[in-house]
Amino acid sequence: MLIQQDPPVSSATGEAESSERTEADLGQSAGADDPALAVAQAARRSRAAARLWANASRSRKDAVLAAWADALGQAAPDILRANACDLAAALKAGWSDGLLDRLELTERRLADCAEGLRALIDLPDPVGQVVRGSTLPNGLRLRQVRVPLGVVGLIYEARPNVTVDAAGLALKSGNACLLRGGQAAQHSNAAIVTALRRSLSESGWPPDLVQSIDPWGRPGAVALMRARGLVDVVIPRGGADLIAAVVEQATVPVIETGVGNVHVYVDASAELEMALAILLNAKTQRVSVCNAAETLLVHAARADDFLPRALAALAAAGVVVHGDARVQAAAPPGVAVLAATETDWATEYLGLEIAVRVVDSLTEALEHIRAWSSGHTEAIVTSDLVAAQRFVDEVDSAAVMVNASTRFTDGGQFGLGAEVGISTQRLHARGPMGLTELTCTKWIVWGQGQIRP
Repeated sequence: MLIQQDPPVSSATGEAESSERTEADLGQSAGADDPALAVAQAARRSRAAARLWANASRSRKDAVLAAWADALGQAAPDILRANACDLAAALKAGWSDGLLDRLELTERRLADCAEGLRALIDLPDPVGQVVRGSTLPNGLRLRQVRVPLGVVGLIYEARPNVTVDAAGLALKSGNACLLRGGQAAQHSNAAIVTALRRSLSESGWPPDLVQSIDPWGRPGAVALMRARGLVDVVIPRGGADLIAAVVEQATVPVIETGVGNVHVYVDASAELEMALAILLNAKTQRVSVCNAAETLLVHAARADDFLPRALAALAAAGVVVHGDARVQAAAPPGVAVLAATETDWATEYLGLEIAVRVVDSLTEALEHIRAWSSGHTEAIVTSDLVAAQRFVDEVDSAAVMVNASTRFTDGGQFGLGAEVGISTQRLHARGPMGLTELTCTKWIVWGQGQIRP
């Protein structure tokens, strides 16, 4: 069973290793050589920390978030050096440009992470919010209120920015988090978690609100998935193999995030300049992310005027096109189009590739999406309100865009501050998972001595 799909990364020496030892507090665990025992001990420390944190006031939460944002800035040299170690190993392993982009931290990206933490300060604290309430005829007063999930485990791949986002969201929503960020980003994640834990200690809060289980590798991740009773939920974020492995093997409840086989459909009434701008943004603005477009569908009525321009623009951007016979026939001179197969319709490329098909109707576009979509995000470009409404009504994905880029399916873009992933399932949460999605509810009943007859 493989739960970590990243290429192997050679060990690095120096400050990154020292930070990892400090971050993991290996000396606390008598079971450091036994991943299952070590993770169980870490989870117990998380539960103890979560109990202390669950009822923290919003002002205290926001003060810690502000301190974390400052701590990232202060630790930036260490974090970037650690990230350079991870990048060097990934380059040696022959990673694609898209995967390297996902792994890389720059000063700007690290500053964006800090700004993401500060953005959470401006958002309401979901804990304690009243979902609904009533007074029964017998005088009992009922309230359903939001409470933290407890201990949240996250398993993800080669995304050091997720370490910051996940920790910030968990903290603001009253939870503790156990993070498995993967071998490929181990030095980056260790340096980040060290900075966050140090800041917690300096603020007088238990550092075990944030822990990494990366020192215990894949066996540690398996132990996290099976720590039922110690961990309240596990959220996988990564490739299809990782997500499937967690869903199939976890005994802890799982909120399933999904891969992004994302579609853009250009309808018969589409305004072509708008369609071209949306397509290029959805495909090329950042290719290594789950909300990037992977398939373009074009109504036959717009094939002759839209496809030559679109194919030329994609080629100029370095995008390899896999198209059906009508797409190949529409290609302008000098633009190559590879013959598309059914594998292409199912592929999340995460790179400069796209599958393109001509469809004869909106119905055919919807049928294609139903057959191949991963349930993440789909977009229609149209001037026809009836077509737009039908698309919205019939597409069963977590997000549906009308005349907008699929790249907007993002917690930050949706005003959630950040996200721990995009849920493509239907239970508990669907779409970008922000603060509210990291809570559940409990019922509070006030009485005056009532007994049930």
